[in-house]
Amino acid sequence: MTGFTAKAPARANIIGEHTDYAANQGHVLPTPLPFHTWAAVAERAGAAGQLSISSESFGNQPYDRRADDEPRGHWTDYVIGCVRVFSKKTKLPALEIKIKSDVPIGCGISSSAALCVAVIRALKGLTGADPGDAQIALMAHEAEHDFVGVPCGKMDQFAASLGRPGQALLLNTKTLTTRHYPLAANTAIMLVNCGRKHDLAKGGGYKQRVAECTEARRLLGVGTLCELGTMDLDRLSALPDLTARRARHVITENLRVLEFVAALEAGDLERQADLLAASHASQRDDFEVSIPEIDALVESSKRFGIRGARIVGGGFGGAIIALVPREQAVAWWSFVAKENPKSQLISTYALKNDENEYAA
Repeated sequence: MTGFTAKAPARANIIGEHTDYAANQGHVLPTPLPFHTWAAVAERAGAAGQLSISSESFGNQPYDRRADDEPRGHWTDYVIGCVRVFSKKTKLPALEIKIKSDVPIGCGISSSAALCVAVIRALKGLTGADPGDAQIALMAHEAEHDFVGVPCGKMDQFAASLGRPGQALLLNTKTLTTRHYPLAANTAIMLVNCGRKHDLAKGGGYKQRVAECTEARRLLGVGTLCELGTMDLDRLSALPDLTARRARHVITENLRVLEFVAALEAGDLERQADLLAASHASQRDDFEVSIPEIDALVESSKRFGIRGARIVGGGFGGAIIALVPREQAVAWWSFVAKENPKSQLISTYALKNDENEYAA
């Protein structure tokens, strides 16, 4: 073993927000973005388990850690978690791990999953071990969920490991079955940061939503919330109001994912826009994860004439995603930016224009 470098992408979730918790296990529809995290892993002198971890994002300052360290609330915990999970299958020597990334942090496009998948891919290349893409995603999820302590679902890791550029990944988070769908060639996927970051590892609101979904599942007496459908919504009237609203979002959002896939296959852009708008309203009113800065961006998009916009990511900050006809993308962003001067364009997925190039 000498050294190996691997990368993994960030992701945008087109639709299917908060449906992938363990209590919910529904469908999601993410797509990889042209932002990546790279992990360079090399054997170094020292006893097995000794690690030197650094990142260009933090001045290349090396942090001496051990594979048996407990979490410290530091970004290197994600790397430690990956090493811990990987070492269950393959013996590892002392390692030097260098990270670089162009993924914006705290914008709801899963910088953490990109980091974990990149590290595990690099460890795979270094050792010659043979986990497949799905197993890599599960290992990355174990590192983030079990070691770091983020109560996340499996969507982000699967998107980073199995996603294909230019395609949407339909993932059933219960069965872990996947299918790819080409994205509409005439639609730009716009991602705009509201200017307020979120941190799922520290954010109590996200963890509270996970707990609320778990309680809804218990009160309803079901294995997962997403096994329920439209005919079951009347059952929510027996729940406390807040719990009912949380469950209603999850159930209806799961159905919206499947409707969106049908609209994608049919090329029905109007229906796609309707579903995104409904997703945002549900997250704002029933799941209560939006914030005024996010709502303002969505309303600006509507005033421009694009109603297919919604909050993306875990919520309580971050970004919106909007589906905009390619020929209107530049004008849309100019309009939204003028009304929301603190916002920042993250990416226009695959949009290239003679006068403006917003693609990462």
